[in-house]
Amino acid sequence: MKEKTFLISAVASKYDIHPQTLRLYEREGLLIPTRSSGNTRIYTEKDLEKLEFILNLSRDMGVNLAGIEIIFNMKEKMKIMQVEFSKFIEELKKEFSDKDVLFEEKKNAIVKLSTTNLALFNNDKKDN
Repeated sequence: MKEKTFLISAVASKYDIHPQTLRLYEREGLLIPTRSSGNTRIYTEKDLEKLEFILNLSRDMGVNLAGIEIIFNMKEKMKIMQVEFSKFIEELKKEFSDKDVLFEEKKNAIVKLSTTNLALFNNDKKDN
């Protein structure tokens, strides 16, 4: 299924902003639409989600463009850190699951040994 796309005029109208604002966001590197073969800006649903985030930060929270760029950079770094953290957690789980198996084997050996020793100890008492 083909992804739904929008031209700059439709996006500007939908979000009640001037097309020049969208061009500014592109120049600042905040929102980079794809281009058609005729070099027309084409916005995807993902672009619109990003635009909504930008507008929320700027309109509702008063964040300037430099602040928005910093927030985007931080979000990207957080995504990377989250992936790395998930990999780390998986490695820990694997390492500890291997140790759990070893622990269970040793625990079972100790239980068997102590049960055997207890039986021997009880037999020694009976003999005396």
